[in-house]
Order: sequence, then C-alpha cells, then structure tokens
Amino acid sequence: MSKPLSLARLLFASTAIVAPPAFAQVGQPTTLALAAAPEPAAAPAAPAEGPPGSVDISVPGGADNDIVVTGRANVDVLQASPQVISVLSNLDIARTGEGDIAGALQRVTGLSVVGSGFVYVRGLGDRYSLALLNGSPLPSPEPLKRVVPLDIFPTEVIASSLVQKSYSANFPGEFGGGVINLTTIATPDEPFFKVSGSLSGNSETTGQLGYTYYGSATDWTGFDDGARAMPRRFAAALASGNPIMEGADFSKADLGLIASSLANANTTLLQKNDSIPVNFSVDLSGGGSFAIGDATLGVIAAAGISNKWQTRQTLQQLSLDADLSGTQTSYNHVITDNRVVVNGLVGFGLDFGDNRIRWTNLYIRDTLKQADLSTGTDANQQGRDILKQGTAWYERQLINTQLVGAFTLGDVNLDLRGGYANSQREAPYERSFTYVRTNQAADPTGAKFVNDLGGNKGDASVAFSDLDENLYSGGIDLGYRISPALKLGAGYAYSDTARTSVRRAFQYRAAGLPVSVQQLRPDYLLSDYTIQTYGITLLETTASDGTAAFDAGLTVHAGYGQVIAQVLPTVNITAGVRYERGLQTVEAVDLFGTGLGTAFNTRLKKDYWLPALTATIDVAPQMQLRFNGSRTLARPQFRELIRQVYIDTDSNRTFQGNPSLVDSTLWNAEARYEWFFAPEQRVTFAGFYKKLDNPIEAYSSIFSSDITTSFANAPKADLYGIEIEAQKHIDLSRWSDSDFFASRRLILIGNYTYTQSKLKVGAGDVTVINGVVQPALNFFHDGAPMTGQSDHLVNLQIGLEDTDRLSQQTLLLSYASDRVTTRGPSGQPDVRERPGLRLDFVARQGVSLFGVEAEMKFEARNITNQKYREFQQAGANRIYYNRYIPGMSFSVGIGVKL
Repeated sequence: MSKPLSLARLLFASTAIVAPPAFAQVGQPTTLALAAAPEPAAAPAAPAEGPPGSVDISVPGGADNDIVVTGRANVDVLQASPQVISVLSNLDIARTGEGDIAGALQRVTGLSVVGSGFVYVRGLGDRYSLALLNGSPLPSPEPLKRVVPLDIFPTEVIASSLVQKSYSANFPGEFGGGVINLTTIATPDEPFFKVSGSLSGNSETTGQLGYTYYGSATDWTGFDDGARAMPRRFAAALASGNPIMEGADFSKADLGLIASSLANANTTLLQKNDSIPVNFSVDLSGGGSFAIGDATLGVIAAAGISNKWQTRQTLQQLSLDADLSGTQTSYNHVITDNRVVVNGLVGFGLDFGDNRIRWTNLYIRDTLKQADLSTGTDANQQGRDILKQGTAWYERQLINTQLVGAFTLGDVNLDLRGGYANSQREAPYERSFTYVRTNQAADPTGAKFVNDLGGNKGDASVAFSDLDENLYSGGIDLGYRISPALKLGAGYAYSDTARTSVRRAFQYRAAGLPVSVQQLRPDYLLSDYTIQTYGITLLETTASDGTAAFDAGLTVHAGYGQVIAQVLPTVNITAGVRYERGLQTVEAVDLFGTGLGTAFNTRLKKDYWLPALTATIDVAPQMQLRFNGSRTLARPQFRELIRQVYIDTDSNRTFQGNPSLVDSTLWNAEARYEWFFAPEQRVTFAGFYKKLDNPIEAYSSIFSSDITTSFANAPKADLYGIEIEAQKHIDLSRWSDSDFFASRRLILIGNYTYTQSKLKVGAGDVTVINGVVQPALNFFHDGAPMTGQSDHLVNLQIGLEDTDRLSQQTLLLSYASDRVTTRGPSGQPDVRERPGLRLDFVARQGVSLFGVEAEMKFEARNITNQKYREFQQAGANRIYYNRYIPGMSFSVGIGVKL
C-alpha cells in the first residue's frame, strides 16, 4: 500500500478535476485515479490531453482530505469521494465546446441553466446553489441576485468544475441544492504559449436586420471612450442631497440646464442595421516554471475577449382576465444585444517540499449593449398604437484575488485561505421613449407617431444605476490522522459581504409642445436646442418612496467539526456538524433626508446547527451504496429584500423586493447506488428528498398595464426525485480492421433526472408582504410546483474519440420540460417557460500547421432551432410573456500551441 496522500496538497498539483474540500474515505485502500500524465500545460481546451482514464485532482481547502491510494491508477475519482459529486474535467469541458462554464454545467446530471447563467440544481432555483472559485465565495454583479451568474466565466480560464449535491459540514450552510466549485487553470510544469480564436454566426442574427446605437467608438471592446461619463452639472445635482425636481432647490431653468447636459445623442438615437456582424473571440495563455533554490515557482497568465450579437424578435403579452380570454397589452419587440466579455488571469504557485502556496488573480468584465424597438397595443389606450424605443449599456465587472496555502506537518494537514473580491455593475443612460399614434380621424396627427412628453401622448425617461459589492473571506482547516481507520478535522470560515446599490430614474416633462416638435425623432426631441427653446425639464421618479439607494451586508462566522471512521471493513462514515452565525442587513439609504424608507429595512440575525452524515457501503467490487442526511439553509438575496425597482434585461420585466422575507431551512436525504465497472465508466441510480420550511417563491402582480414580480415566503414545500446516470466507452478497434478505428472509441454519456415538488399551503397559513400579514392562499396554490423546477431533465452525449491524438466528434442533446418562472397574478395560471429540446454538434481535430501543434474546432448549436416560450395557459387561451426564436449558431475556430 502506498503512502497516503493529502488531497489538499493535490490542489496545487493539478486542476483537471476538482474534488470538494471534504473528507475522503479511509480504512481499506481506496483505489483512486491519479494522473499518469503531468499537469496540463495549457488552458482547458488544449489540444494535448492525458490518456483516456487519467485523472488529475485538486481540492480548494480542507486539509484533512487524505485518501489512501493503491498502485491501480485508473479508478473513477467519483468513487473515492465520500460525498455525492459530479465532475467536469478539462477534457469534459472541452468536449462540450461551450464558451462559458454555465453552458458546460448544464450537461451535469440534475442541473439546468436559467436566464443569464444561473444554475438550478435538482429543480431548486439559483438561490439554493452556492458558487465558489478555488474554494472561496464570490460576489455577484447582478442587482437581482446574490449568486454570481456563471456565464461570465469563460471556459478558457476554468480548468475544472465540481458539483457536490450531498452536504458536508465543511461547506457553507447555504447549500440547498448543491455547491459548484470552479477551479482556475494552474501553474504549468513546462513553459507554453497558446493562442486561439473563433468566428461564429447565428441564423436569426448574423447578416440579418437588427437595431443598435452608436454609443462610442470603442464599444466593441466592452469599454466606452468616455461618451457615457456623467456630466458635471448633472453629477453636482445628484450629489446635492435633494431630489431633482422643480421646487425650492431647483428652478425650472435649473432643470432645463440639467436636462440639456444629458442631451447625449450618441446614447439616444436608435439605428437600423441591415446586416448584424459576425461574432468573434480571441484567447491567449502562457506560462512556465522556474527553480529558486530547492523551491519551484510557477507562473501562468491568460487573457481573452469575445464579442457576440443576438437579435430576438419576441412577443410579450399581458391579460387581466382570470381565464386569459382578453389581451390587455401585446407588444412585438426586436431586441439586439451586443455582449462583450473580457477576461484576464495571472497565477503564481510556489512549491517547497510537500507544501505549496498559490496566488490567483482573476478579472472579468461583461458588457451588454442593448437596443430595443417595439410596437404594440394597450387596452387602456383606446385603439392607439404604441411605439417604444430603449437603449442601454450594462457593465458587469468582477475582480478576484485569492491566496491559498497547503502545508503538511507530519500527521497534521493545515490549509489556510484568504480572498478579496469586488463586483460592480453600472448602467449609465438607460433610456426609454414612448410614441403614440391615436388612429383618430379628428386628430391632425392621428396617422403619425408623436411624443408630447406629457404622459398623454408619449413620454421619455432616463436612469442611472450603480452597484458595488466587496467580499472578504478567509478560512482555516485542520486535519489529524489518528489511524488509517480514523481521522478528525475542524475548521473556521469567515465571510463579509457589503453591497451598495443606487438607481436614480427621471422623466422628461414638457407642456404644450408644438405638433412639429412632437414628431421629432428622440435625439432631436431631447437636443439642447429643443430643451431650452420649449422648456423641457426633468422630474425624478425615484425620490418618493425612499428606495433609490440601499446598503446591504452579510457577515457569516462558521466553525465545524468532522470525523471519518471505518466502522466495519466495508462501511465508512463521514459525520460532522457546522455552527453558523449569520447577520444579513438591507437598509434603505435616505438620500434626501425625508425619513422615507426606514420601514423597508431588514435585519436577519440567526444561528444554525447544521448536521450532516454520509455512510458509504461497499456491497461488491466496484459497487457501493451511499446514504446521506443533512440540514441546510437558504437566505434571501439582497435584491429580494428591497423595494427598489429593477428591470431585468433578459425578461424585459420589472422586479421589486419584499423586506419581510425570512430564511428558508431544508432537511435533505439521499440514497444512491453506484457501479464503477471500468475506468471512466459507471452506472449510478439515486433517489433524493428535500423538505423546505419557508421557501422563497416569486409571484406577480398587475398594476395598470404593467406586471411586476416580487417575492414571498411560502409556508412549506416538498421536493423529491430520482437521478440515473451512465457512462460507457466502446473500443471500436475490435469492430473493424480499418486503421481509422484502430485507436478510436465510442463515448456514450447519458443522464436523466425526474423531479417533483409541491408547495404545501393550508387555510390558516400566512405570508408577510412588506410588513402586512396576508393569507398565503392569496399568493400560492397548494400542490403547485416550485418555481424553476422541471419534471424531466435529459442530457445525452454520443461521441467518437481517438485515444492516441486529438480527434473528437460529439453530438450533445439536452431536454428540459416546462417549469414555472413566477406565480400567476390575481388568481391566474402560473407563468411557465418551455426550454424544450436542444441538439448541438462539436468537432475538435488536432493538426500540424507548419510543424506547430494546432487544434481546429467546429460547433453547431441548437440544430433543432428550438423556440423559446414563456407563457400562461388556461384551457385553449394562451398568453405569451416571451416568445422568440434563438436561431441556429455555427462556429469555426483554431488554436495554436507553441
């Protein structure tokens, strides 16, 4: 039997597969897949990969992760883990061909991705999932979320991803559905340099009609050239401590001058583009190692940019009738998004003896430039046609730095980690215009669209929002090996999150605009000349309710103890308990000294004892049973606790929080059968159950002709289901004498998840909305499914791979059945989305170009041209909240490794 290895130390040896910061089995020698090849010297999609069956392992934190290793080198790492995990190695990520980690994760059993990269585990919404980077928590650049959207992480900087679905006490307590741990690429053993690029297009976007606006000459980089900088006059008015409206503080003339300072035509004029450009991406990475005495210093750096376009022609409707028989509003939108993601990573690793220190620095900037043009009708407008135009620029930015050390002191392992992360989101000049055509013969302009800036025939608005969030985290893990059959561990973790969010919104107002002025296009309507000549002013609309700004914070102190014991020759037990104390605050900032907003403040301070127990039983060679039980929690997200209005760019809908939300708690149970019948090949079957108290659910309300989504605690809910996963490799050399098949194998990977959830609501149950106690049945239906839960999730991969060189051809099929996005308003049916069936094809081929190793890649996405539909259904009546065709996408790329 070989010497036991600490998985904490292996964090620094490789990043091809991540195992959790958890205890591993002890006792009888555990066969574990260790890499026969050295650590990959390039980013995840590097042409050269280890041999089939080889596995590298890394672990963020958790110093007591000893695994006893025998000389057998090709047994699945999933078998050796004491918890239920799913792993995407660098090879797995590359096989999917996805450009961001959210796309790759949707191939994992029980996972689905909703909206802009938010991962749902086993039908539980993103609030029940925890995302870590190298074992440390992450802040979110999203106003509506406290969890980070995973589509901002390019796969080029992520070496591997692990999903743990069964709770262990050394993870944070916010573990409802699972934890997703991303590991960045590590320092290499050998020097390398790689450059890659790709071009792609979409059948509904590329070369087709779309809309955009100028902005600035450097928008294509994700950074503007100062065109959206805040004018000094307007900035001074914002900082005055007074609402910007006519009164004692601002005269009408003052407001006219302030409005003139915002006459930014570059952000105002919507322009038609008859041929939307192609998408492109470029990535660079390089690194090497250097001897420093008896130590080795490794350095790695990566940078990339992607620029993608998407045009959606979407139908959005609203009904006020319980049976959906009438249509209140109906709009056809043409929305063109230009999304630019810039990333950079610099990492250092220092090896000395059995110890290593790793310092990782990550930068991601995700910019969305959006243009929206829509026409439609509103029953309140009495036969009028309405034209709306919107332009926006959303900057999301993440800066992360982490320092991790793993040290071996005899039978004691020590892990230390500390991190700082900052996320920002800025949305300057978020503009909206409404023009009206009355279609009345008595109206001189009845056949034309006009905007009188008075609210009767149109309006115009502009908003500025800013979010800044800082997160400090640290932890220590100690592990002590008493004997091969008994290990003890303990640890402490700390995290402190502080967020500030401000949104100031304004309407342009005018009285008695001449008809000729009412017909001007937006940039002329709000030009400096028009504003000064016709007395157009500003009115701040976020000054009246005290929610224009808020501060939020979450401080968590936690400690845990855990033991691993081999109680019988074939039975291993992992038992632990975590004590976690959390203080979450959300406080409205009284910008104007009016005393408004204090009623909307939230202070949640609670302590929790969170036990976890996992038993693993070897029932036969390479077969085992797992049983897990635990208690976990889910806290409200910051944005859900404040009444500040927020417009979601994906759904084009309004959201508003509820300061009366409380924490949810979960009891979790799982039983699993696993058969690892060959290296990298397995069959697993699992059943799981979750009992939730006070689950947070989205619900909708209708105000006039608009719908607003908010949040409330349902009394209880149950969720249960099954998972089936299989992975099989077939050696094709035995099926043919052809040289083509001599080194090729067929890869078959499939998984299926069936989930059911039910809200439990009785006649006496209540929920609290903005401090008012109300019957829960007013918002929730007994027996209704939880939001975000699909009954069926299916993933299938069929691939042909060469085991001697890079040559892969893979078909990827995914299916998700209908799921609820929000409870229906006013007793109407729930709103559902239909993700449907998606078929992709990815081909990767290693070639030699002028003696240089290169990789060619081709991708075809959404080959079935699956439509997106979000709707309400009542009998034969259907109302669409969102309906559009995403289109088919095609990409070609090349990477060169030097």
